Amino acid sequence: MNKKTNRVIMNDEIRVPEVRCNIDGAESLGIVSIDVAMDKANEMGLDLVLIAPNATPPVAKIMDYGKFKYQEEKKLKEQRKNQAKIEIKEIKLSLKIADNDINYKVKHAREFLEEGKHVRFRVFLKGREMANPDSAKDVLMKVWSMVSDVATMDKEPRLEGRYYNMLVLPTK
Repeated sequence: MNKKTNRVIMNDEIRVPEVRCNIDGAESLGIVSIDVAMDKANEMGLDLVLIAPNATPPVAKIMDYGKFKYQEEKKLKEQRKNQAKIEIKEIKLSLKIADNDINYKVKHAREFLEEGKHVRFRVFLKGREMANPDSAKDVLMKVWSMVSDVATMDKEPRLEGRYYNMLVLPTK
């Protein structure tokens, strides 16, 4: 099994006779032998990192690799933090739900939708209710008529196992 690795080749691991050498944030040394580049890196107290090993000649950079890696991880963490997290609230209903119970649950669903959350309505079918699953769809369509002004239907009501599900998203 061949896996592509993101291993960094640096300092004594570099096995090429000459490299195009750059100094991080400064001038370019041009094409120099690996010994001259290593001496310059040691003199500055930094690492010699092979950036483009497949170029001719390979490109190396004199930099503080620990600091570079830290900054990259910091950027990745910041990107993950700024990702939009979608929260799905689930509201369970039954076939024999009373109108005032539907109104109460729809009131909460509307609050969730106004906060920008997705809402999944589920009707659980018990025992003999499985014989007529379309009645669960009727309950969901009744709920949909009550929230359609603040939401858009992402998934049409459909049967999944013993549940009839409908996913509703907030309008933009």
